[in-house]
Amino acid sequence: ILANARVDLARYNKLLAQNSIAAQTRDTQAALVKQYEATILSDKAQIDTQNLNLTYAHIVAPISGMAGLRLIDPGNYVQANATTGIVVLTQMDPMSVIFSIPENSVAAILKRLASGARLEASAYDQSGSTLLATGRLYALDNQINTTTGTLNLRAIFPNPKERLFPNQFVNVKLLVDTLKGMPLVPNAAIQRGSPGTFVYVIETNGGVKVQPVTLGPNTAQMTAVLSGLKAGERVVTDGADELRGGAKVRVVAPAGTAPTSPLAAGPPRTAHAAPPAPSARLPQRR
Repeated sequence: ILANARVDLARYNKLLAQNSIAAQTRDTQAALVKQYEATILSDKAQIDTQNLNLTYAHIVAPISGMAGLRLIDPGNYVQANATTGIVVLTQMDPMSVIFSIPENSVAAILKRLASGARLEASAYDQSGSTLLATGRLYALDNQINTTTGTLNLRAIFPNPKERLFPNQFVNVKLLVDTLKGMPLVPNAAIQRGSPGTFVYVIETNGGVKVQPVTLGPNTAQMTAVLSGLKAGERVVTDGADELRGGAKVRVVAPAGTAPTSPLAAGPPRTAHAAPPAPSARLPQRR
């Protein structure tokens, strides 16, 4: 219709130039063309409005992740200001893990971070036997929990295979430092009493002496000794409750090995030698 009106307007313009028609006829046709053009623009605006409404009706996730069970069923009315969402979307990669450390370990971590170190973190399953992911320390909380005496830390783990799952319980090991040349002793060998922290060291004559020690980091089985013990010295790990300084002991070989001759006569006591380790990586455990 608009094209036909424009053709008629062009024809009327020629006739008006020849004084064959009245100017009013040409002006009426020009107004009709403008009316049709305005109608088309109005229709286009309505089309744009409906396209915009379709865009609003199409929900796009702001992040990539795993969608949970839907919270709204088909047919329910959804409003923009509704407190209940449609679905919960959880980012899977990378994964953030929050864990806590005792407050007496905070100083060592802050010292390492101040030196520019990037602390490595490892996430294990609930049993602590299967490594799920490795990442790094991302941030520390700004205050210690006075109820538990711990500080919360956040570590970030790449999770491309999605072995870490949201709200999963994991054991986190944070490698703060690597101590080299430090002797290790079983936790069972460490005693506490009036001398402070000490171990019973087996002397060459078969007797034992009380040796105060300064302890370092520990795992579930072993503890590093920062001072007070030399590599190669043997310590008592069993029967220490019955020992006193100067008492005689008899070294018993572990099961499956050849028996060891008594070092000296005296009341039988049981002792196991703790083999030294030239290097130990001792992470802080969750």
